[in-house]
Amino acid sequence: MKVEEKPVRLGRSDVHVIPLGLGTWTWDSTGQFGPGRDYKEDDLRASFQTSMRCGLNFYDTAEAYGHGEIESLLGKFIKESGANIVVASKFPPWRKRFLKRHLLSSLRDGLNRMALQQFDLYQTHFHSRFVPIQTWMNALADAVEAGLTKAVGVSNYNANQLRLAHKVLSKRNTPLATAQAEYSLFHRLAERDGLFDACKELGVSLLAYSPLAQGLLTGRFTPSNPPPGQRGERFGMEYLAKVQPLIGLLKEIGQSYGGKTPAQVALNWVICGGAVPIHGAKNADQAAENAGALGWRLTSDEVSALDAASKDLQR
Repeated sequence: MKVEEKPVRLGRSDVHVIPLGLGTWTWDSTGQFGPGRDYKEDDLRASFQTSMRCGLNFYDTAEAYGHGEIESLLGKFIKESGANIVVASKFPPWRKRFLKRHLLSSLRDGLNRMALQQFDLYQTHFHSRFVPIQTWMNALADAVEAGLTKAVGVSNYNANQLRLAHKVLSKRNTPLATAQAEYSLFHRLAERDGLFDACKELGVSLLAYSPLAQGLLTGRFTPSNPPPGQRGERFGMEYLAKVQPLIGLLKEIGQSYGGKTPAQVALNWVICGGAVPIHGAKNADQAAENAGALGWRLTSDEVSALDAASKDLQR
């Protein structure tokens, strides 16, 4: 089914995005929060530029990616393009950061690195058991009131943490716009643990990171051609063999849409479920392929078939 892609609203905020974002986790050269860079800056620039040409207007980064390196790099590309796009970043609550001012100073540092006056979306990167959620949510509300960000969100929170975050922000008249979580055909914990239901109930948009399961849903990897490094160790030959029928179904469905790739079908499945996938692309080819998930939609029967085929493959 062909559709005209229109921006969707992030939660109850005033921020609207095309329902496919480019994430920059895979751009990290340090290997601490990303896979380590095996490509050049020009490759990443081409990924950004291709995404722009394909109509994507939503770009997600984080201070933790290369300890600010990737924020700086994305900011450089944005400045070169002169484009008006939606930019999201994230605050990492390290153990030595336990006060509201730490989030606000981190946010300002990120804006300086990216040469921006304001983020469109600023998020806490993960929950810290050393600091109450109330501290960070009040800091995010302060950031909105100060005009440092248009909207706020959380990342890697469970359903109960999400509800508390929403409650605190509501008292400050600040919408909780987004919850970022790993979500794909191979990782559907957000459905099972109540996070997705909580998002729908509270009017929070789910941002799905790793929507291609770190490349496993592209169809490029098999037991005889496993992914390199830690990904190969994580999934293993037995699991790679087990997922091939689903990869086959992705290919079969893709053919009925004029040759869509497994990656494009897998991303479209996330969109059909009501989430906004944030994909990774390290070069122009990957960016163009992933953007091919837009402009059409799977039927409800195809979504159901993919649901059933992935039921026993959850990680």
